[in-house]
Amino acid sequence: MKTTPDERLRELECRAHDEMARIEALCAGWPTLGDEDRDELHSVVICGAGLSGLSIAFALKRRGIRSVHVIDQSEEGREGPWITCARMQTLRSPKYLSGPDLGIPSLTLRSWYEALNGADAWDALDKIGRQDWMAYLIWFRRTVGIDVENDTTLSSIDQAEGGLALTLSNADGTSRTVSCRRLVMATGIDGCGGPRIPAMVKALPKSAWTHSNEPIPIDFLKGRDVAILGGGTSSFDWAVAALETGAREVTMFARSTDLPRTEVLAWTNFPGFLGYFADLPDLERWRFAHLYLNFKVPPTQEQYERARSHPGFTMQLGCGVRELSMDGGKVKLTTANGIYHADHLLLGTGYEINFALRPELAGLADTAAFWKDCFQPPQGEENALLGGHPYLGPGFELTPRHAEAGWVSRIHMFNTGALASLGPVSNGVTGLKYGVPRVVSALVKALFIEDSNRYLEALAAYDEPHFDPGIDEDVTTSREVLA
Repeated sequence: MKTTPDERLRELECRAHDEMARIEALCAGWPTLGDEDRDELHSVVICGAGLSGLSIAFALKRRGIRSVHVIDQSEEGREGPWITCARMQTLRSPKYLSGPDLGIPSLTLRSWYEALNGADAWDALDKIGRQDWMAYLIWFRRTVGIDVENDTTLSSIDQAEGGLALTLSNADGTSRTVSCRRLVMATGIDGCGGPRIPAMVKALPKSAWTHSNEPIPIDFLKGRDVAILGGGTSSFDWAVAALETGAREVTMFARSTDLPRTEVLAWTNFPGFLGYFADLPDLERWRFAHLYLNFKVPPTQEQYERARSHPGFTMQLGCGVRELSMDGGKVKLTTANGIYHADHLLLGTGYEINFALRPELAGLADTAAFWKDCFQPPQGEENALLGGHPYLGPGFELTPRHAEAGWVSRIHMFNTGALASLGPVSNGVTGLKYGVPRVVSALVKALFIEDSNRYLEALAAYDEPHFDPGIDEDVTTSREVLA
């Protein structure tokens, strides 16, 4: 009998639950300490319900941590960039990489895709489409039972007795304060800062330009001339999106005379590097991170060919923009190759690490330590961008700049800002299977050690019966007979 996709997904969900039961994937809860009903105190709050946030929440559930609260600023089903600001056709990572499944076969992307489309469709697939990836994450979240408070923004982080006080703002304008012992910032590529906007762009009216992180419809580009700054992957995504929405001319300006060709994550994807980068001395971590950041992310072959095949697309390589201004309602670009005009400017200029760009982190800029505070590179190896990364501990925790700020170590930065300290294990699918166990292990360890004395008291009072000899009180024991 032929089954429907919904029926096959339900069968897959049952199989996933059976697999988890067979390997004790969801361990029992921890011994109670008497305060588990305090709803206002969470063991862990996870900010961000995209790929990383869901993976960490599932991993904590597997370790018996039940008091976990996940929030996300987006509405349900729109978490992460995949159907908001992402504009590529497919993910860049290979389809076979392990994701949030954490080793459960029936929770993998492949199992989900085959249940919907069949094994032959999976074999024929090159890379997973971003809409399909979002649909998979929604299915995963429902299947493993992760609750998320959507439309909720983390506005501020403050010290509190025994933990942190978080101000959460809702879409309706209301706000409240919740307490937690540990906070995980699973906030993605801009989680330690924001979009990099060149100074000359900031001088233009905002209506004249759009950065690649902005989740806006681009229908307004139809019939218009568009200029793009940058020659990396997001610039090509912009180009294809603009051309296919009906832009008349799209010109890409890049300072480099050649396009990036190498995907550095492909080299880093081996257990030695991803698993033990964090254990290297500071100097070696600095040198690896410096090289890593020098690699620019190339476009996918598909996006490049889609852009190049369009008659309205032009690349100006080795053509840095020297000046930007407004000229009669158009953007005037003064470049090494002459002057150009465009109706709108699109930015593929990437992101920067800068706590001041995020309201919830701005108050930590003077208390958390950064690499520039903790490490002096050899002469000739200075890197201001790298020095601005937070200097994290082995469990992704912020380290204090001074002793009185020790409380910041309760904040774990599982986002792009962790690159210099722990390697590329918290910024996508590639390093996920290395980064998630590390941060979860640190969280579980901290939660136990902080309460170890209370668990000692609980053990001393432990009297749950596991054996009943079945001897009546009037039965004479052998000891009494001997007496």
